[in-house]
Amino acid sequence: MNEEIDREQDHLDGLYARVDELRREVADRLDAALAPAGRRGQDLVERDAQVTRLTARRTALDHAEEGLCFGRVDRTDGSHLYVGRLGLRSAPPERAPLLLDWRAPGARPFYTATAASNQGVLRRRHLRTQGRRVVGLNDELLDLDTDRGGDGLVGEGALMESLTAHRTGRMHDIVATLQAEQDEIVRDRPDGVLVVQGGPGTGKTAVALHRAAYLLYSHPTIAERGVLVVGPSETFLRYIGQVLPSLGETHVVLTTADGLFPGVVADRTDTDAVARLKGDARTAAVLALAVRARQGAPGAVEVSFEGDTYRLDADRLGAIVERARANGLPHNLARRTFRRELLGALVQDVVEHDRRLLVDVEEGLDEDLARFDASLARTLDSVPATVGGTGTEVDGAVAPHELDRVRRELLLDPGVARVVEELWPLLAPEQLVEDLLTDPERLAAAAPGLADADRRSLLRERNAGWSSADVPLLDEAAELLGEDNTEQRARERQRRREAVAYARQVLGATTTDLVEEFLPAVEAEDLAERHRDRDHRTLAERAAADRTWAYGHVIVDEAQELSPMAWRAVLRRCPAVSLTVVGDVHQTSGAAGTDSWETVFGDDRRWRRRELSVNYRTPSEVMAAAAPVLAALDADARPPQSVRSTGERPWRRRVGEEGLAGAVVAAVHEELRALDGGKLAVVAPVVRVAALARALDLAAPAGKVDLDADVVVMTPEQAKGLEFDGVVVVDPDAILAGSRGLNALYVALTRPTRRLGVLHLGTAPAVLADVPEV
Repeated sequence: MNEEIDREQDHLDGLYARVDELRREVADRLDAALAPAGRRGQDLVERDAQVTRLTARRTALDHAEEGLCFGRVDRTDGSHLYVGRLGLRSAPPERAPLLLDWRAPGARPFYTATAASNQGVLRRRHLRTQGRRVVGLNDELLDLDTDRGGDGLVGEGALMESLTAHRTGRMHDIVATLQAEQDEIVRDRPDGVLVVQGGPGTGKTAVALHRAAYLLYSHPTIAERGVLVVGPSETFLRYIGQVLPSLGETHVVLTTADGLFPGVVADRTDTDAVARLKGDARTAAVLALAVRARQGAPGAVEVSFEGDTYRLDADRLGAIVERARANGLPHNLARRTFRRELLGALVQDVVEHDRRLLVDVEEGLDEDLARFDASLARTLDSVPATVGGTGTEVDGAVAPHELDRVRRELLLDPGVARVVEELWPLLAPEQLVEDLLTDPERLAAAAPGLADADRRSLLRERNAGWSSADVPLLDEAAELLGEDNTEQRARERQRRREAVAYARQVLGATTTDLVEEFLPAVEAEDLAERHRDRDHRTLAERAAADRTWAYGHVIVDEAQELSPMAWRAVLRRCPAVSLTVVGDVHQTSGAAGTDSWETVFGDDRRWRRRELSVNYRTPSEVMAAAAPVLAALDADARPPQSVRSTGERPWRRRVGEEGLAGAVVAAVHEELRALDGGKLAVVAPVVRVAALARALDLAAPAGKVDLDADVVVMTPEQAKGLEFDGVVVVDPDAILAGSRGLNALYVALTRPTRRLGVLHLGTAPAVLADVPEV
C-alpha cells in the first residue's frame, strides 16, 4: 500500500506543480490586462471582460487547492484517468489531459459504475488527501464478482469515513463520494422544474448544490446569468455557504425567500392564520385590485388652470383611464400614458375655452365697430381719405405652436400635477402594501371575497414593520407597479453629454505636438468613457442587488415551506423556467407551506419528480425512533433506508417543569462526553429557547445561531436542513402543539448523525412511547 501511495503522491505533486504554473500565468495576464494603456471605449469593455474571466480562473485555481484530485478510474482497456475539482492539461504543445473535471461526461463512470454494470471500469480508487499529501487509498474492483448485484454503495470506504466524521458546523462538498442516484440528479437536464423529494439525511441539499456547480460548468447560457439558491434561513445559508466556493463556483447568489426583495428586513412575526391568508395565491388578485383602485376616480374631476376651472366628467375620465390601461404596462409606466391623455384632454378644453373667449371678443368687437361706423358717418369730413395698415384674419384655428405652449404650461402647472398624482399616483411597492394593510376601506374594496374576520386580522398599524409573509406581497406589488426610470435615464444622458463636453475641452487644451507624439489618437467620447464610473461588481453582487435579475437557473431548498405567493416571486427570477426544487413534504413546518408537490405544480407538464431513497446521514436507530411520527403524518410514507447503524440507542427521560432547566444542562454534559468532541443541538419550542440558552450560559439565538459553537439551542424551524453529531429534543408536547407539530417534531428528531435524546414533561407523547426510557 505504501508503494501505491508513493506513486499517487508523485502524480499529485505533478498536478499541483501544474496548478502553480497556471496561477503564475493567470497573475501575469492579469497584470498585463490591468496595466495603463491607451485604450478606446470598446477596448475597455473587452479589457473588463478579460479581467473578469481571469479573476474567475484564479479563484477556481485557489479553491482547488484542497482536495484537488480525489479519484482514479482504471479501465478494462488498460487506460486510466484521474478525477478532481477541475480539469487540467499539460503545457503546450502537448496539452495532454492530466486531471478530469468531475462534471465532465467522461468522469461519470467514477460515480455510476457498479459491479453489475461496470461501464468499462476495472477499478475505482478514492484518494484521501490532506493538503498536498496523499494519506490513504480506497479501492473497488468492479469487473469481478458481478453476482453482488448493483445496489451497493459507490466508494463505500470513503463514504463511511465522511459520514462518521465529527460535524464541523459547516456543510462540506461531497464531490468525492456522490452516489449513483445522486449523480443522476446532478446531471439531469436543466429545462423545466426538477422536483427532488428526499427524506432526512438523503443529501438533497448537497445534491442541489453540486447540480448548481454542474450546470454552471456544462451550460454557458446558465453561467452568463448565474444561479440563485433560495434557502429556508440565514443560519442554513451560513451552513452551506462554503460548498459552492469549494467547487470553484462564484456565479451563485444565496438568499432566503425574505431576501428576494432587496432592502426590506422581515423582522415582524405574523400569526399562522395571517401567514396563510397572505400566502394564498388569491392575494395576487387582491393586490391587482388595489392597484386598479389607484387609477382614476369614480366621478367627475375639476382642474384649475390660470384662474379657470375645467371639468372632466366620469365618462370622459374613464375613457382616459382605459386607454392608459390598454397598453398592458405596469401602473407606474402606464402613468405616462395616462398623463399624456389627460393633458391632451385638458389642452382641448383650454383651447376650446380660449376659442369661445375669442368668439365673445369678436362679437363684442362687431358691436363696437357698428357703433364706430355710425359715428363715422356723422363725422366723415374729419376722417383721413386713406387709412393704411395690415392685420390678422381670425378664423378660430389655433396655431400648432400655441398648442405646444398650452401643453407645456399645463405640464408645469403645480395644480395640474397634483390632480395627476391624485388620479394616478406614482407608487412604491411598500406604499401600496402599507396602504392596503392599514386602511379598512381600501382592503374591503380590494378583497370583497374575504370574510370580515379575515380582513380584520390582516389590518395593522402603520410603520409596524414587515413580516416574511409580506415579502412576496411586496414583490407582487413591484411587478404590478413597475419602475418608471425615465428621469433617471434623462439624468444619465445629461451626465454623459456633460462628460463628453468636458472631455472635448480637455483635449482642446492639451493638443500639443508632445501629446500627439506620445499618445494615440483619442476621441472625446473615448476619454469620457475612460473616466465614467464603471460597475466592477461580480455577477453575483450585481444580481443580488437587482430584484428584476433573470437567473439562468434557480434552486429552492426546503421548498415545501414556500407559500403560493412566494412561488410566484421565485418563478419571476427565472423566466426560462429552469428550476431544481428539493425538499420533503413530511418536514413542512410553515403555516403556508405544502403537503404535496402536486398542489404546488399541478398538471404543468414542465415538472418532473425524482426521489432520493437512501439515508446517508441518519443512523437506523434514530430513524426507528422517528418512524411513528412519520407514520402519524402519512401512513403510506416510506422512510429513506439508512446505510449505517451506530449501535447507540436513542433515549427519553421524564422530567418536571421545575427541574427542566437543570435536566437539560445535565443531559448536555452527558451527551458531550459521549460524543467526545462533536457538535450538539438542543431543539426546543420557541417559548423555551431563551431560558434554556441562559441555563446553558449561551447567547440566546435571536434568529442567528452560532454554528461554530459546540452546543446550540434552537427551534425545529431553525434546525431545518442542519445536522449535528447529537441532538437533545426538549418538551416534545409543546412542539406537537404547533400548527404543524408532527412535522416539526419529525425535523427535530432526524437532525443527529449519532445520538438522540428526548426530555419530556409528564407522560411521553404516544409517537415517542417506543423510545427507551432511562
